[in-house]
Amino acid sequence: MSAQASPELPDSIPQHIAIVMDGNGRWAQSRGLPRLAGHRAGTENLRSIIEACVEFGVKVLTIYAFSTENWSRPENEVSGLMAIFDEVFNRELAELNRQGAQLRHIGRLDGIKKSLQDKVRRGIEKTKNNDRLILNVAFNYGGRDEIVHAIRTMLKEGVDPADVNEQLVSQYLYTKDVPDPDLIIRTSGEHRFSNFLIWQAAYAEWVFPETFWPDFGREELLAAIQEYGHRERRYGRVLEKG
Repeated sequence: MSAQASPELPDSIPQHIAIVMDGNGRWAQSRGLPRLAGHRAGTENLRSIIEACVEFGVKVLTIYAFSTENWSRPENEVSGLMAIFDEVFNRELAELNRQGAQLRHIGRLDGIKKSLQDKVRRGIEKTKNNDRLILNVAFNYGGRDEIVHAIRTMLKEGVDPADVNEQLVSQYLYTKDVPDPDLIIRTSGEHRFSNFLIWQAAYAEWVFPETFWPDFGREELLAAIQEYGHRERRYGRVLEKG
C-alpha cells in the first residue's frame, strides 16, 4: 500500500521519523519477566515498525538502540543487550534487505566487540544501494558526544571559525546525509530528550504515547503520524492567516 493510496494518512507525512524506544524494562516487569525479556520483545517489534514506515511512505527512520550512557547499566544487562543485538543482526538483516531498507549506523563503534562491529559494517555494505527506507541505528550514540566529535573533527581539519555556521556543523554530524527529523516519538509516556539528536531535534514535533515500546505497533505509529498531520510547524515564525 502506498502513502498516496491510504485514506488513513494525513496530507503531510513526516519524511524522517525518529523513535526513542522506551519502556522495555517496565513492559517486562509488568509481566513478571526479567528486563532482558523486554529488550528482546522490543527488538522483535522493530520489524513491524519498519514495514509500516515503508507502507506509509516514510523515507528515514532513526531508532535509539543504545546510548553512550547505557554502558552504566548493570553489567549483566549490558552483556545481555549486546547478545540480543548480535542475534538481531543475524536474524533480521536479510529481511531488512528484502524490505529495501538501507542500514546506517550513527554513533561510535569503538568499545563494541569486533565481531559485532564487523556485522554492522557488513550490513551497511550489503544494503547500501537500497532506497525505500534509510534506517539509522543510533548505537553507542549520544547527542553531546556527537557534537563534541563534530567540533574535534572541524578543529582537526583546520576549519576557519568564520566559516562555521549551522549548515557547516550539520555536515559534521553523523546524520549529515539525511534531513533533520520531522517527528520524534518517545514511547512509554516519558517526556525527556535523553541526549538524543539534540542538534537535529531543534524544530521536530514530539509525540509521547503512553504505550511501552514492545506494544507500539502499526496502529500506534499511524496515530502518531495523524497527530503530526494536525500540527502547524512554524519554525519560530508567526504564520499569517488568510
